[in-house]
Amino acid sequence: MTDLRANKAAKELAIEVPATLERALDPQWLSQALGVKVASAQQVELIKTVATKVRFTATFADSGETQAFCLKGLLDVDEMTARGGSTCVLEGDFYSKVAPTVNVRVPECVVAVVDREGQQGVIIMRDLIAAGAKFCSALDPFTADDAAQSLEQLAQLHQGSDFLKGAPWIRPRAVELAQMTYITPEMLQEMMDGPRGHGLPALVRDASRLIAGMRALADRDTARPQFLVHGDSHAGNIFRTSQGAGLIDWQLLQTGGWALDVAYHLCAVLPTELAEREERHLLGAYLDMMRASGRTMPDDEEAWRQYRECVIYGYYLWAITRRVDPPIIVQFNQRLGAAVARHGSYGLLGVA
Repeated sequence: MTDLRANKAAKELAIEVPATLERALDPQWLSQALGVKVASAQQVELIKTVATKVRFTATFADSGETQAFCLKGLLDVDEMTARGGSTCVLEGDFYSKVAPTVNVRVPECVVAVVDREGQQGVIIMRDLIAAGAKFCSALDPFTADDAAQSLEQLAQLHQGSDFLKGAPWIRPRAVELAQMTYITPEMLQEMMDGPRGHGLPALVRDASRLIAGMRALADRDTARPQFLVHGDSHAGNIFRTSQGAGLIDWQLLQTGGWALDVAYHLCAVLPTELAEREERHLLGAYLDMMRASGRTMPDDEEAWRQYRECVIYGYYLWAITRRVDPPIIVQFNQRLGAAVARHGSYGLLGVA
């Protein structure tokens, strides 16, 4: 495999973090961020989920050259959404500190603009689409071969887990999710009684059981060897180039068990029938990659058990999700909920 670690680390700047799209595309601010005078900027595409991604071109004053970029941050958001700015700081830290140490295909991040006191940040990357890359849709059905390619990238990330030594800022997010209280059991049950839960067994749609399952998983996961984990490995965070698949969106970067990523990924990207046929084979291929790299991994049966338990993580993430297009929420809840049912995840975790 081509060594990808030669990518230069993103430069970190402690200048004003733009709060609006207008400010982010202001030539004066971009000149500060990019370190070269920008004469003009032109929006190419705007994608708004929780964070805003804006593709744009910048024309430089001295050379007249135009280059394509993508900026990501919390732009034009309400006060509640702005409280999630720490995840933008975390993503900036990934590109400036972690990306150069791991052999993972990621966008080239030019600069991370970070306000640590205010816990806000934006990143500016090279525009992969302009360079010929294709971003997967969250609703794209993966083949087994597609999943094998992206699983290889997760394995490369996990193989770089020595970075965690001396990096306490990368936290066990599964534990934090399990302890959160801003979505009550009653709120979660109301969401699970809606379209996202249709067709799933009653046991799987039970909010109290899901919360208990997530807490049980967090307890077990913290006692296992810890890896560098992407944390949100669904199809929408995968891109493809002529060289292979890559990973984006590092706002849930965390320390945790390897199976948090692997179980979530395979059960989210593969249609249910295909996952049933292929997931154990793909898990075996992942374990082979990790062992070949010198990593100590559990035996096949214990690995299968951990995988089956960790499906709860991805299911919980999508069960509590509100600010994403409803068809995406429904699909991931259906796939991941079906996986919880077929793997008997609650029983494995000791949740009645």
